[in-house]
Amino acid sequence: MKLYYSPGACSLSPHITLHESGLKFEHVAAPTKTHQLDDGTDYYTINPLGYVPLLELDDGTRIAEGPAIVQYIADQVPEKKLAPANGTLDRYKMQSWLTFIGTELHKGFSPLFNAATPADYKTIVIDKLLSRLKWVDGQLAGKQYLMGDAFSVADPYLFTVTNWAPRVGVDISGLANLAAFRERMAARPAVQAAMKHEGLLK
Repeated sequence: MKLYYSPGACSLSPHITLHESGLKFEHVAAPTKTHQLDDGTDYYTINPLGYVPLLELDDGTRIAEGPAIVQYIADQVPEKKLAPANGTLDRYKMQSWLTFIGTELHKGFSPLFNAATPADYKTIVIDKLLSRLKWVDGQLAGKQYLMGDAFSVADPYLFTVTNWAPRVGVDISGLANLAAFRERMAARPAVQAAMKHEGLLK
């Protein structure tokens, strides 16, 4: 398998998940600023939308969108229990988390990375993001991870998007449960391996 990624982008989530899975894979850097691979290939010829992550299977099949990719990875190694079994209520609860993170948090951060976003609108965006993050903080009370005591592929996604907070002026320092969750995630060997590969950790 090949994972097309850009350092620190949302592709960090499947990157972490692949390390958690123990599956063999190849990293292919596809920087979101240049959209050019190291060999000079135009990334748009691989993913016409131009964004990461993209997972290419050994038969050439390509899967886009992080929440779909991480579930595919989890289902290749059911013994690792990276996701609840398909068809169970817990699987749908995990999918609910993946959807929430994607639509309410991930997309919420997007305007803050755009230099053209007006300052007054950024204030509105940050206020809304913080309200969502405070809700997540409450949901993490008494839990190790989003699904309870068990790690799931929703956790790297939350970890990844909350990594962006200090880069765009979103102060989450007062969210104690979220901070504890982030510390637990940062201590996981798979998280450290992925972040080191992306140059986010020394």
